Amino acid sequence: MVDFLIGLFLATLIMALFATRVDRLFAAYAFNSLMLGGLALVIGSQLNDLAMLMTGGLTLVMKAIAIPYLLRYLTQKFGYERQIVSDIKVQYTIMLIPAILVFTFYLAEPITHMIAGNANYVAISISALFLSLVLMMESRNVIPKIVGFLMIENSLFLLGISATDGMPMLVELGIFFDLLMAVVVINLLFEKEGA
Repeated sequence: MVDFLIGLFLATLIMALFATRVDRLFAAYAFNSLMLGGLALVIGSQLNDLAMLMTGGLTLVMKAIAIPYLLRYLTQKFGYERQIVSDIKVQYTIMLIPAILVFTFYLAEPITHMIAGNANYVAISISALFLSLVLMMESRNVIPKIVGFLMIENSLFLLGISATDGMPMLVELGIFFDLLMAVVVINLLFEKEGA
């Protein structure tokens, strides 16, 4: 089940790279967060970790429902275009995705012996981080940059739960505080871009 959810997590990130409309980009982020929350719930139930279960529930509510709703509301409020124009050609993106995946598996190979769980999860988390950076760089529009930043947050969260089989509650609360600050910054960016 964990392999399936991590595969869908990566697939939704790749889907976001090819999104040409804002609604599809938000849907890809919501589904990405849904997979992350489900993954936290599955790992938390396997480890009998109440903190991880609470974090999975908070991820489902905040990242999969509240933040996409807020982003959709802000784009309607400030009247953003629904089309997303990418500065990187689709052909280059298609070549870049496998290159990043292969590179991160080689990058994670030296640390695989230090990880108790599946080392491929760490490589997938790092590749998701790089793909999120590509999402941020591929457009001049502020919306893909914001969603890319939020997906970087998801990738770091996936790295934390897959590399350590759970995180301390203090770290998880720190991540949610960072996410709250990100929402404040997102609101400021929308207001600046919309003005």
